[in-house]
Amino acid sequence: MGHVSVNIDIAGLPSDRIVFSVSPLTELGDALHALSEPGHHPGVHGWATATSAALEPDLADRLLEAEFLWRHTFSDIFLPYAGVRGHDGRPGATLAEDLDLLDRIDDERFVTSALEFTCAGLVEPGNPSPLTNAAMRARALDMAAARGPRQVKFTQRLLADPVRVRGWIRRLFEDCDQAFFADTWRRVSVQLVADARHKTEVLRRKGVQEAMGAVSAALTLDEEAGRLSVDKLAEARTTAVDPDVGTGLTLLPSSFGWPHPGTPGRQVLEVTAQVGRQGPVQAEADVLRVADHAAREPPPDLVRGLRLAAPVRTVDPQQRAHARPPQPAPPPARTSPVS
Repeated sequence: MGHVSVNIDIAGLPSDRIVFSVSPLTELGDALHALSEPGHHPGVHGWATATSAALEPDLADRLLEAEFLWRHTFSDIFLPYAGVRGHDGRPGATLAEDLDLLDRIDDERFVTSALEFTCAGLVEPGNPSPLTNAAMRARALDMAAARGPRQVKFTQRLLADPVRVRGWIRRLFEDCDQAFFADTWRRVSVQLVADARHKTEVLRRKGVQEAMGAVSAALTLDEEAGRLSVDKLAEARTTAVDPDVGTGLTLLPSSFGWPHPGTPGRQVLEVTAQVGRQGPVQAEADVLRVADHAAREPPPDLVRGLRLAAPVRTVDPQQRAHARPPQPAPPPARTSPVS
């Protein structure tokens, strides 16, 4: 396979529009993914096992009902700060603030973000909303039917009454916070915040090139071309300097995303960090979540089941010759909790 990457145009982007931050909601999405796919995240297998076992049946049932929002694709509803017109692209300081930003997104954008799992092209530039267009509505329902009965039921409810479903999703996330995520966030956020501050200081003192190098070897900055490239299994491009969308690049460290790092912001790049290591957080960026769809190109067949707006799970370059489309996760390994 030839070299492929996601390219972000940052030509003319002032360094003060590059932000390192943390997002409770995005990290909750990564935590929910880890709960759904513990086999992909051996580093938090103990946490996932203990958390799943402690869930109240009602909450466990509701998480199962909506897991397609984070299991194989990663919905933009976890990246609301990147989709609010007039907002500076920064995440909220708390989960409640991130959820308030989610409430500010209009119904059309919320619906297309929530239906990314259908891979129905609903978020492509210029496409009409399935809330108002019968053809797009039929397409969304048809693609949801190909995913399964739970997806069909969710899509029907969302298209019939988006306000009610939005409230249901917010309550679900709030209940997750009360059940397990508040304690989890208090534990992991300390090092994530420290990592964001460290990268901000590198950016301030040494410039963009050094800051991107400190994030990951998967990031390459071509200063002459004004292009940031992320080593990927998908070929795509986007821009962080479109004034109609909002200029800027936000980079988020993540603990639960490991080993799948990603991208939110105006563009938002999410990088995963192994919390618990001694010294500076080590990050590897291999997943790009492009919250702005204006300049996006379709991913190749290899990753056709995953949208660029969602994490595109990638592998080490040396493993690419053996790469396969996403496969169902194996049964969770029987390992003891990580200390």
